[in-house]
Amino acid sequence: MFKRILIANRGEIAVRIIRACRELDIETVAIYSEADRDALHVKYADHAYLVGPAPSTESYLAIDRILDVVKKSGADAVHPGYGFLAENSDFARACRDNKIVFIGPSPEVIDQMGDKVKARAIMKEAGIPVVPGSEVLDSEEEVEKAADQIGYPFMLKAAAGGGGKGLRMVRSAREITPAYRAVRSEAASSFGDARLYLEKYLVHPRHIEVQILADQHGKVIHLYDRECSIQRRHQKIIEECLAPALDYKARRNIGRIAIQGARAVGYVGAGTLEFLLDREMNFYFLEMNTRLQVEHAVTERVVGIDMVKAQIEVAAGAYLPWKQRHISPTGHAIECRIYAEDPERDFMPCPGRIEGLRLPEGLGVRNDCGVYEGAEVPIHYDPMIAKLIIWGENRVEAILRMRRALREYQVRGIKTNIPFHQWILRHPRFMVGDFNTGFIDEEYGASGTEDVFPHKEIALASAAIAALHRERERAARILERGATETSRWRESARKTVLRTVGGERKRQ
Repeated sequence: MFKRILIANRGEIAVRIIRACRELDIETVAIYSEADRDALHVKYADHAYLVGPAPSTESYLAIDRILDVVKKSGADAVHPGYGFLAENSDFARACRDNKIVFIGPSPEVIDQMGDKVKARAIMKEAGIPVVPGSEVLDSEEEVEKAADQIGYPFMLKAAAGGGGKGLRMVRSAREITPAYRAVRSEAASSFGDARLYLEKYLVHPRHIEVQILADQHGKVIHLYDRECSIQRRHQKIIEECLAPALDYKARRNIGRIAIQGARAVGYVGAGTLEFLLDREMNFYFLEMNTRLQVEHAVTERVVGIDMVKAQIEVAAGAYLPWKQRHISPTGHAIECRIYAEDPERDFMPCPGRIEGLRLPEGLGVRNDCGVYEGAEVPIHYDPMIAKLIIWGENRVEAILRMRRALREYQVRGIKTNIPFHQWILRHPRFMVGDFNTGFIDEEYGASGTEDVFPHKEIALASAAIAALHRERERAARILERGATETSRWRESARKTVLRTVGGERKRQ
């Protein structure tokens, strides 16, 4: 087992990894930028090193600087978390070249699955259904020809894309030029790779993913499925385990297919195969994420396996101790991603100081939090500050418990998307499980502010009343202090009188 692990990340996922390492009696090394000097993960770790200025390109994405810290700190392994360098094959390769264990798959597998066109070809050859699409397209003319064959609407995507970046929906031929230029530009700036391709757009699909674990000895298991259809701008907001859209037969089938896909690339570690599910219950491979997912906690809660510990043990050469038939899901879990953003201002990021923080508690409540009261939320990084994970014996109980927990969740000093989550959890379509990836576009835009934030006026009135009470209490304290404090003028006069009567210390 490893003696010391460096976490090449920040925020709640860095704290999550540090906790798992402590339970395995492994020392931890944190890295931080100048903007994160007082961040929670820095305080939690056994050792912490500054890697650069606030911009991520000069700190959390600076491979050479991070490797220097690995050597300086004496760490023998690196956990990349998610985001930043987690799916960067150059980083994984550099770790291997420097005889440092990268806790994740090989750089070759990261390359294969990071190239969406190549990944589609591999999965198709392995007998896994994929969304109808094209090869790499090098011009607008090639896009037009492919569109004539596949049909409209379609999704124009970056070949090296991910995380909701580098994709546009095209509904007609006249939209090809602006979409082509936008995707190509975004792909080049975000991924350093301007290649793109297209996929047929599925109408009202659901986004289902399957969690897999694989060791270095050829064993692969799946940890069941997650529902990730509640998305805004192609970014997941709420995730569930198990997926309410699947019945027993579909669940068993998609799990088997996921294992088949992982075996096709010789996968090692924790990974996720993502699928689109159409209205006829046909599913199509979308992509494979070669890292720990943001939403891994809902799976942990339902299957009872600590996935971060499993990642570390697999990277150290251990065998997976579980057999597929022994893994049985229990209950239902839901995760809400808590963002420092303002839903009333088109979800603008809301950096600043957290003046007050109260996390919900109780049975079935888990908080994966990356901040604390008094912490600064910097503007330089993703605005997610925490994840709220709720477990219930069934989906209904999980929803009701999440609604209760969101009411208890208090963050003062910055805006968060908690009211937005409350709106989703109250929506009839969400409650009955009748939704797809277009749910927010279909329902949120049609709702007025008073529907999404029904208690806004009450909240404003309550805040005004609280402010009035504070002012009254402050005035009362001033009056009380004024009545009890000794006047210096009066004390001076008293001493003068005492001196004139012979210096007596007491008045008769």
